[in-house]
Amino acid sequence: MTRVGGIVAQEAVEAERLPQLMDLFSSAWWMADRAPDDITQMLQESDLVLAFIHEPTNQLAGFTRVLTDYTYLAMVLDVVVHNNFRGSGLGAALMDAVVQHPRLTDVRSIELICQPDLVPFYRRWGFTDGVGGSRLMRRTTDPRLVRTERRDHQ
Repeated sequence: MTRVGGIVAQEAVEAERLPQLMDLFSSAWWMADRAPDDITQMLQESDLVLAFIHEPTNQLAGFTRVLTDYTYLAMVLDVVVHNNFRGSGLGAALMDAVVQHPRLTDVRSIELICQPDLVPFYRRWGFTDGVGGSRLMRRTTDPRLVRTERRDHQ
């Protein structure tokens, strides 16, 4: 556990903190409708979970998680900071914790998906949207995660 400026970093979200995580998720359009049972399973099945707790208020201030094989690929997901802590550098601290995590230092490629307006933020850690000819492809039951117009050819 790491402590910096009233924030405690931990690698778990305790069951009693689940309502705080749900509140945090409700602030982001892509995860606002997540159900408690699904979040519990998500936490259990994620390879790495980082939760930042504001000690003076005991509030979950930031969260992210990683799926990885610890060799070739790590995928950073659900980077989110509570509204009360946005603009404080907590998002940067979350990303520092991810890219400097001892279990991820030897991973060949750390990747993430973000909205276009966040590309400059993630570039600070060496992330690039210049990924050659690679394209993100998605199979989903969530219509919010796909464009309505069809641009690909059959």
